[in-house]
Amino acid sequence: MSFRSLVSLTLLLFLSSPVLAGGWDAGPFDNDDALDWVWELTESNDLSAVEMALDGVLESPGYIEAPTASMAIAAAEVLAALAGNPAEGLPDDVAGWVKAHELNVSTDMTAKARKVIKLVADDEASELAQLWADAPELANAWRASLESLEQRLQ
Repeated sequence: MSFRSLVSLTLLLFLSSPVLAGGWDAGPFDNDDALDWVWELTESNDLSAVEMALDGVLESPGYIEAPTASMAIAAAEVLAALAGNPAEGLPDDVAGWVKAHELNVSTDMTAKARKVIKLVADDEASELAQLWADAPELANAWRASLESLEQRLQ
């Protein structure tokens, strides 16, 4: 392989990796989109930001963009935390918001969140799932985090 081909391949892998394109690990808040959404959450006093993020996935016409998916997973994590089942490493802003807003989460809302998780994990329907499939060294950790979230929403 020529030096030029090696550099091209390295750049392609670098630029297509979800970890390096606005994300740094496989956790639900380990990306720019989720952390940007946290700001929206902290500006609200109810579950409207959570519901809008979940609906963003459910209302996507056939294909779910990665930012939409990342925000919805963060929103589902908020629901799990409100239900008393927070993720390890929940950002301080989110933990503080949950503590300050002891809101009841309906079974309909948790069912909606579980449906969203399944859609986000679908390699055919989700850009985020496709991006993680391109990063096999972290794909299993990402899928495990989704499975954990789904279990914590039961």
